[in-house]
Amino acid sequence: MSASTRISRPFGYRLMHLHWPLIMLIGMLSGLGFLILYSAAGGNMDPWTSRQMLRFALGFVLMLIVALVPLQTLMRYAYVLYGAAVLMLIVVELFGHMGMGAQRWVKVGFVNLQPSELMKLCLVLALARYFHGLSPQEVNRPLLLVVPMLLIAVPVVLILKQPNLGTATITAGVAVAVLFAAGLTYWVYIIGIVGGAAAVPVLYHFLHDYQKRRVDTFLDPESDPLGAGYNILQSKIAIGSGGLFGKGFMEGSQSQLNFLPEKETDFIFTMFAEEFGFAGGMTVILLYVALIGASILFAVTSRNQFGRLIAIGVATMFFLHMFINMAMVMGLIPVVGVPLPFLSYGGTILIAAMIAVGLLLNVHANRFLVMGRGGL
Repeated sequence: MSASTRISRPFGYRLMHLHWPLIMLIGMLSGLGFLILYSAAGGNMDPWTSRQMLRFALGFVLMLIVALVPLQTLMRYAYVLYGAAVLMLIVVELFGHMGMGAQRWVKVGFVNLQPSELMKLCLVLALARYFHGLSPQEVNRPLLLVVPMLLIAVPVVLILKQPNLGTATITAGVAVAVLFAAGLTYWVYIIGIVGGAAAVPVLYHFLHDYQKRRVDTFLDPESDPLGAGYNILQSKIAIGSGGLFGKGFMEGSQSQLNFLPEKETDFIFTMFAEEFGFAGGMTVILLYVALIGASILFAVTSRNQFGRLIAIGVATMFFLHMFINMAMVMGLIPVVGVPLPFLSYGGTILIAAMIAVGLLLNVHANRFLVMGRGGL
């Protein structure tokens, strides 16, 4: 079937042939998020659940729009979207809204937007567009790697300046995964790993004081149990007390008595594990594994490089969010501000996650589409 035939399909046909099992999976994850936010508010829809549901509805519409846009259109405007995201990051740097000690938001009307969350997706699109236009022999030419390195460095530096180490780490990690999938040779990664390891002491010196305290607390959380170590100690207590099947819905002592900080955002998994135990926590993990597995499957079955790299980038984004958030609340890595997509309260992260799913649906719908290096 030709590309033109695919694009001319009626709207209803394209809508019915979306990958609805994936959409149902996202609905299940979001539904669990509504449930635990309701519990976090002590059995009230306000202030979190009702707002999150409205954001989910908006995100669902955006997801369908992104899923139904022709893949060639996404390729055509990939660099434009990347440029717009960089511009928003610059606006944050100059006129951004302060919150929780960081300048990460820009006020758009009555909405606080966090452009760094959208930047991850725009970077994936830009890198996928660039490498789709290269032949396998050209991917590893040093001069041709200058452009993607600049595409990565600009947003990562701007995000670090906010400061937002967690999001910058995920953004860089997603980019590395796309480079790997594009065919970048292993020696580049060896140089990067060796250079990164050698630069750790220097990077530590440039960390903000609160970031250094997080590293010190990770190494010895009991050293300051009522200060820097309070969050992670309460999180461990909550997860451990959940046992096999949890204390029951709205029965978690650490969360309901407000010992657990940021229970509606970064520590949402802790609250879920306390109330639903190991079984509930594993259910959430398996749902994320299914989401990541579907993303990788879409990448493998895509016949065009652009779609394949998008799916790999989105899969990596979801994996890093899941791993970093869960490892953080369990005390396996230092505490960083990384939310759990679909569960954590927050407008931009939910909208970005829904758009990411829209990209996956688009890649799957166009998996048999063959595009030349020009893509159009």
